[in-house]
Amino acid sequence: MITRTSEKLITIKINNATLSCESGKTILDVCRNVHIKIPTLCYDKRLEPYGGCRLCLVEVKGYYKPLSSCTTPVEDGMEVITESEKLTALRKTNLALILSNHPFDCPHCEKTSDCRLQDIVYEYGADCRGLSGINTELNSSDLRGEKWNLPVREDNPFITYEPNKCILCGRCTRICNDVVMAGTIDITGKGFDSLPDTAFRKPRSLDNCEFCGQCVSACPTAALTNRCERGKGRPYQMQQVKTTCTYCGTGCNFYLTVKNNRVVKVISDYAAPVNRGNLCIKGRYGYEFIHHPDRLTSPLIRESSGFRAASWDEAFDLVATRFKELKAKYGPEALGGFSSSRCTNEENYLVSKVVRAVFGTNNVDNCARVCHAPTVAGLATSLGAGAASNSFNQIGDSDVLFIFGSNTTEGHPIVSLNVKKAIRRGARIIVADPRKIELVSKANVWLNLRPGSNIALLNGMIHIILKEGLHNGEFIEKRTEGFADLQEAVRKYTPENVEKITGVSPDRLTQAARIYAGAKAATIVYGLGVTEHLTGTENAMAIANLALVCGHIGRPSTGIMALRGQNNVQGASDMGPLPATFPGYQSVTNPRILDKFEKAWGAKLSSNPGLKSVEMLDEAKKGTFKGLYILGEDPAHTDPDLHHVREALRSLEFLVVQDIFPTETTQFAHVILPGASFAEKDGTFTNGERRVQRIRKAIEPLSGMAEWQALCEIATRMGYPMKYSNPSEIMDEIASLVSIYGGISYKRIEKEGIQWPCPTKEHPGTTTLYQETFSRANGRACFIALEHIGSGEVPSEQYPFVLITGRRREHYNNGSMTRHVSGIMELCPEELLEINPDDADRLGIKTGETVTVSSRRGSITVKTRLTDRSQKGNVFLSFHYQDTLTNIVTSEHRCRISGTPEYKSCAVRIDKL
Repeated sequence: MITRTSEKLITIKINNATLSCESGKTILDVCRNVHIKIPTLCYDKRLEPYGGCRLCLVEVKGYYKPLSSCTTPVEDGMEVITESEKLTALRKTNLALILSNHPFDCPHCEKTSDCRLQDIVYEYGADCRGLSGINTELNSSDLRGEKWNLPVREDNPFITYEPNKCILCGRCTRICNDVVMAGTIDITGKGFDSLPDTAFRKPRSLDNCEFCGQCVSACPTAALTNRCERGKGRPYQMQQVKTTCTYCGTGCNFYLTVKNNRVVKVISDYAAPVNRGNLCIKGRYGYEFIHHPDRLTSPLIRESSGFRAASWDEAFDLVATRFKELKAKYGPEALGGFSSSRCTNEENYLVSKVVRAVFGTNNVDNCARVCHAPTVAGLATSLGAGAASNSFNQIGDSDVLFIFGSNTTEGHPIVSLNVKKAIRRGARIIVADPRKIELVSKANVWLNLRPGSNIALLNGMIHIILKEGLHNGEFIEKRTEGFADLQEAVRKYTPENVEKITGVSPDRLTQAARIYAGAKAATIVYGLGVTEHLTGTENAMAIANLALVCGHIGRPSTGIMALRGQNNVQGASDMGPLPATFPGYQSVTNPRILDKFEKAWGAKLSSNPGLKSVEMLDEAKKGTFKGLYILGEDPAHTDPDLHHVREALRSLEFLVVQDIFPTETTQFAHVILPGASFAEKDGTFTNGERRVQRIRKAIEPLSGMAEWQALCEIATRMGYPMKYSNPSEIMDEIASLVSIYGGISYKRIEKEGIQWPCPTKEHPGTTTLYQETFSRANGRACFIALEHIGSGEVPSEQYPFVLITGRRREHYNNGSMTRHVSGIMELCPEELLEINPDDADRLGIKTGETVTVSSRRGSITVKTRLTDRSQKGNVFLSFHYQDTLTNIVTSEHRCRISGTPEYKSCAVRIDKL
């Protein structure tokens, strides 16, 4: 019986059994829901029905010929037969036709025991050498004849193509063109020579392929396989462990496949609610770092001649002793800790607990400080919670998407599939970005604003919306406050004045305002192009102002989606390694909250807000801050103005760094503790839609210990006994103290994650925030009147270009993981400065030439790439490479509220070498 609700339930018969089901579903959908097996080869639930393989044929009463079940919708009173002698004969005939041009090398084939074609052929006993069918003339037919004899192609780092094994099901071309919208492959040639291939059969490269491997995941045979997985073993020799991706904040699920305590492949999880089996290049191929020989596997202690290996006991004793000495000599405020958005919720919680209860200070922070701290501060002020209001899968059902400061297709490739779904359904797209990102080609309007002019642009849109009466007066009156102040603030932001500030024409601005305000379901999707500015927090508030003016929040597919950069930025912030709040954003200055945590943790806690991470480094440079524990963060690579950062790290009396690889920061450590990768421990990540999901230990930690265990040892040896037998116990403690996680436990999220707030064990979680009330104390959202300020550093005669920094699809953050993946480094081995061709021509620079990029803080050398993705006057760099430390030149300016650095705008000079 189908249990899902529907506007209309109908009754049908399948194999003489009466069933109730939803109208509009296909026969195949209904059969699969009630576990009636129908064979398919061209069907993939990520794709629209195709009906190409003709194996899913069924008999339907009243039709003279069989129908394809994947394309035929059910009708009330329909009677269906899924198995009969006639259907078996037809399926065997179709299989025989496929086998007539297919190699018989199953014993050596990479897909043996995991091949859909092999399974169905075995089930039906099909053979191209003699057919048994309903047509007696076919009984003695032999379909053997000419076969493809095409070479195997391995012309790229990731994908092997064996065209002889292709069955022309079209799954690879359809997922590439319809879902990913990459257009890398299509059916080429005609008749017998038809094959899926690239245009002009060129080798795959970054010029024509994203290397997401979606085509491989869709292929039912061994025509497309992953090179890195070939020869690693059969499925029955391996163990599959479901987990969550360790890269961006999307939170894709997949299975790590393990053989002999080594991760040998990644397999899609087609039931995953976030990604539904889809993965990007990093998720599918970025696991090689787990077993890289550069991994740190034992503690290291600095001596005069360099680092030497040490036992865990020796390292723990030294760490505990030195921190206790520094605390006794200088006081607890001279100590602090950095936690990491790459680490689990449980580890972030323990860092917060250790620094507060053991060190005795609130000097604790995490790397959300340098990315999405403005989201936490800004959206919490305006709406009540510093998180995305909706779910990723709702994006595809929006009729207007406003993409602001998010290069979604590169920074969050799987989220971008929802954007592309909306585009296929006819959604209108607005892109606000100084760069001509990929989505500009799909946009109805491109607002090509100057860096640092976000508030002026948004105020200008609100000005137009109010002037033309497009605002939602009823929503504003019933659910908001502060509207009069906003009206007055935006009055001067006419389209003409906004053009002077932003460079965006009045026509484009007006068109964008009308499209957004006129939507039935509009979602703003924003990224670090909003937050990493001098006015990052105000930018987030301005985003909220726009949504509130139109009432575009608090409904499915209607709200604000802040795309988190790292895998657990949301969770790291939730868990309380923040200087002013305990876990769950509970203020350290609130006596009631302070008392709750003192009783729970059994320690006297400070009520004074601590230092932000950037402030700890400032104080270290001044000599007032002495000891620091850094977990999984690399400020000597990823923080701006690196000369300042490095001087600060050198000034520390004692620095402990725990990481999985040597980094720029470990060079300054007195003790290095090895970390465990996501494959080596249990825990949870919270993704960008507030979904708390499990990660699971697939292999034993290479160093013998996970970070949560190391934190317990340090605390215990400092005189604060801290014992947990499993991270599940840590989550239980979190749930007891943090109301939004109150109903979450490992048992409840074993199969599928839950979106907070989830206050009780019975609560199902929350897919859409603010449907009835906002999370502020009075239940109303608050308009914040804002003024354009601009960037902290603007171009000058000496430094005439604006440098924008960001991510590339293939790499991640400081690159410590992706730079240890050989295929990714083959594709993207070095940094490239993206510069507009007109600017390059004026400077006499050609693609591939080396230039010096200089700012007021320092200079780097880098090769160039000429592209119109950069507007004239702007240049772009990522920050993934150790040999090109982009942050040597980035600005020291920070968001005035959150302290987040202004990575998105600094003045530089370009000189040809």
